[in-house]
Amino acid sequence: MSTDYSRVYEEQKGFLWGYCYRLSGDAAQAEDLVQDTFVKALESPPPDTSLPWRPWLVRVATNLARDEARKAKRGSYVGPWLPSPILTDSDPRAVGSLESGIAGRYELKESASIAFLLALEALSPSQRAILLLRDVYDYSVAETAEILDLSESNIKTSLHRARKALEAYDAERVPLDAQRVQRTGEVLEKMLRCLATKDIAGLEALLAANVEALSDGNGRFYAAKVPVVGASKVALMYSKIAPKPEEPIHLRPAMLNFLPSLVLEREDAPEGWARRSTLSIDLDHEGKVAKIYTILAPAKLTAVAAARAQ
Repeated sequence: MSTDYSRVYEEQKGFLWGYCYRLSGDAAQAEDLVQDTFVKALESPPPDTSLPWRPWLVRVATNLARDEARKAKRGSYVGPWLPSPILTDSDPRAVGSLESGIAGRYELKESASIAFLLALEALSPSQRAILLLRDVYDYSVAETAEILDLSESNIKTSLHRARKALEAYDAERVPLDAQRVQRTGEVLEKMLRCLATKDIAGLEALLAANVEALSDGNGRFYAAKVPVVGASKVALMYSKIAPKPEEPIHLRPAMLNFLPSLVLEREDAPEGWARRSTLSIDLDHEGKVAKIYTILAPAKLTAVAAARAQ
């Protein structure tokens, strides 16, 4: 019986893109991984195509992602590395197949948040795949072992180490629920008002004492090459780089990685300044800004740029 590859592709591409995005933290790379996985399916399909395709596709995608991770050298990256943002209110792929019935340790929306993807950077590619399959997609130990072609004891040991590495994230995590979304939007709006009126004290009051601001420009644009830490330092920095009212800049709200964020576009950006950037925040348990993520590197903004072009 012949295989209807187009049907398999349509049925599995959403899930696979969401998995690959969480695996890599990169929207463009996720797209490439999905395409390369289906190329493998056409060239060397699984022995029994009558069986469910998803486990085999996940194994292939994981192996491809692992190969890419070996090639990549985070150490040569200029400045902080941040995941590429995705628009989660308009791009159906960004949802990554939010299927019902999944009850993992981490909810699917949280697992696509910038904070979670950043936390995954502490894991090896194999640990990341195992944690995603077990704690996000709710696969059993036996299912995960079969998908990744590993022993069950290996899965258990690697998962234990992965969870240990995420203990700091777990201690600070705030549920990504409707209340957090609303509060994030409110705080972001207050931050903009403070910047517009040069109210540095008001801005500082919105920030946690140990707030951390990370900027990902990969050395291409003016951006802090190390995290800026502390409410007074962060408030002063953003007050200095905030656009002036007379500048031809378009600022628009957007839902990035399931939280209210901002997309900033400069039509006539001066030398050294990014034409497009995004700004996202994370709140702590008290509702103060704990993290600020500014992403300027064009390679990280492919999903945002594609949506803008439509």
